Amino acid sequence: MALTTENVLETIKSIHKERSNYGHPLWKGMVDGSHNLEQVRYFCKQHSIITLHNHNYHGRLYVACPDPEWRERIAEVAYEEATGRLFAQGVSHHKLYLNYAAGLGMGKDVMYNVDYCAGALAFKAYFTDVCTRFMEGVAGHMLAGEAQIPGLYGRIADNLKKKFGLDDVALAYWYVHDKADEDHSDAGRELVEKFAKTEADRELVIKTVRKTVDVMFVMYDDVWSHMRTLQ
Repeated sequence: MALTTENVLETIKSIHKERSNYGHPLWKGMVDGSHNLEQVRYFCKQHSIITLHNHNYHGRLYVACPDPEWRERIAEVAYEEATGRLFAQGVSHHKLYLNYAAGLGMGKDVMYNVDYCAGALAFKAYFTDVCTRFMEGVAGHMLAGEAQIPGLYGRIADNLKKKFGLDDVALAYWYVHDKADEDHSDAGRELVEKFAKTEADRELVIKTVRKTVDVMFVMYDDVWSHMRTLQ
């Protein structure tokens, strides 16, 4: 039986169900508010390998896109990350993250001098490479990385406010991404519908999503192993 786009999307859903962010103790503790302040600070620093290095990912995906119409769509995502003018009232997403870090008591000097763990560095190396190849970049970025965020980040923000008293400025990063990444992941699904025309393309999408989730969990495992020592 031929592998249809519907089959691809259903398989991706099953991948996320089997290995959901919420199922990992790192993210579970963020959602239920069980991490202490030092643990949350450590995770904030390590997670910045994504948020403060995003130009390495979206930028390469834009360059690799073969279609002018869809390059425009990807440019909108990159524009939002860089300026925040679509979802974040003109505050760029890296500044949103720095505001979050500041709410936890960490300034720019800390956030731009993070001693990243091996798992975070492995993720950056893998993801930077994946985004140089358009179909794999779409699958890894929008269908693997961003697909699990909507609905999760809002709950995290609520608990950060309740437990640590973070204000709206510090929490904007989480609330904005709860909305923005829903749009980003929708774009990923549309891109697959348009470009994954052959059986090999669809198999590549599934393989890339699975591998990207695996690499993400390598990072989560390593970050969590360090966080556990901060109890």
